[in-house]
Amino acid sequence: MNIESLKEQAPKKKVLCIGGSPRKGGNTDCIMDAFTNPIQESLSTETIKLRDYYFQPCIGCERCRKDKRCTGLNDAMQLIYPKIIESQGLVLVSPTHHYNVTSWMKSFIDRLYCFYDFGNDVPRSWSSRLSGQGRKAVVIAVCEQRDKKDMGFTLEAMRLPLEALGYDIVDELAIFKLFKRGAVKAENQVVDQITKIAEKMAGLVNS
Repeated sequence: MNIESLKEQAPKKKVLCIGGSPRKGGNTDCIMDAFTNPIQESLSTETIKLRDYYFQPCIGCERCRKDKRCTGLNDAMQLIYPKIIESQGLVLVSPTHHYNVTSWMKSFIDRLYCFYDFGNDVPRSWSSRLSGQGRKAVVIAVCEQRDKKDMGFTLEAMRLPLEALGYDIVDELAIFKLFKRGAVKAENQVVDQITKIAEKMAGLVNS
């Protein structure tokens, strides 16, 4: 799919769920399953675990300003970009690493810089080629600690860039006191919350 002509491409009724955890089978993976399982019969869903993709952080080459796509790096992000473009719904899930998202999630978010258009004024005016298309997003963070302050900027680090890119944030969820691998599966109240958010997202994407 062509990043340059995004305004001419209506996204599909699809939800793409992206996890930033390095831990296979951990709580982030289980949260993604809990999100997609209840809605996968009503619309198309896909999950991406960033640890399975080799891609680099943004190198700040600024070539995307001219080329309207990421041409400075040729890596697995080139496989992920089309999935983002075609999906009306986007879900980001990350554990808290040192008061923030994981390095995988941060690198992924930074690589979305190529979706911006910039003016020639100073400071640069900007707009997103993903905006104005009814795109919806959910952000979910999971933390071992009990106190909200120990989650730091995890939710904001996902929510603010997506808002800037033109996504309507449907909901966000902070989950605490979970560390043991897969422990979230036994937390029925949390799973119910995830299910309700997923159904809310599905209803908006299908409307």
